[in-house]
Amino acid sequence: MWTEKTVDRESLQKLYVQMFSIIKEKIEKQEWPNGSQIPTEDELCRTYDVSKATVRNAVSELVRSGYLRKQQGKGTFVTYAKQDLGVTMKTKLTEDMFGEGVKAKKELLAKGLKQPSEEMRSILSLNGDQDLYYILCRRVVNGETAYLEESYVRLSVFPGIEDEDVCRVPFYELIQERGAKKISKVVQTIEVSEAHGEAASLLRIPEGAPALLLHRLLIGSESNPIAYTRLLGIGKKYKIMTEFERIK
Repeated sequence: MWTEKTVDRESLQKLYVQMFSIIKEKIEKQEWPNGSQIPTEDELCRTYDVSKATVRNAVSELVRSGYLRKQQGKGTFVTYAKQDLGVTMKTKLTEDMFGEGVKAKKELLAKGLKQPSEEMRSILSLNGDQDLYYILCRRVVNGETAYLEESYVRLSVFPGIEDEDVCRVPFYELIQERGAKKISKVVQTIEVSEAHGEAASLLRIPEGAPALLLHRLLIGSESNPIAYTRLLGIGKKYKIMTEFERIK
């Protein structure tokens, strides 16, 4: 009838508790899916060589636990629906890095079409001659330079981006609200780095000064990279808080 996990009569655990675990496991593994009718009391007794009292006690506990329901005159049915287990992440970079209540503004330093480097071709999985739209901003927090934000986006993702005020709203919100493709996932990497050359000059810090580097790859609904953001922050004390919520 089905592959059985038998009761252990030498165990100190009571038989009805073992039966409870056996049936619960079948339900959670969806061998007995939600809405299906489980074997009758007599069938369970024969299969596991246990008494009716053992089966009844186990089933009663499963009913109380929400795994089963009894329907008079029809039998016992599975009521346990396996939940999706996952997380959704919410972040707000300025508050993440500097705490709540900060006064921040974004300064646009450069924007326009840009030939992708080999690094960007690899990151965004580009083929052939595909231009990217490039945005470079400097974030000032409480009157002090805080970090640089470089963003690259496929033109097919956001036709007309050159006419947008890219400093008005966060880059992610701009794509999500106005772009042709929606963001389904963001992959973030954080590392300790150093500021060199133009980056050090724009951040107004010494050459080679420590910096916090964040990479954010934006993935579209078709699981393809659609944009990339790199943030380089001055290497002072940062507090990065990420909030996770369970998906129910």
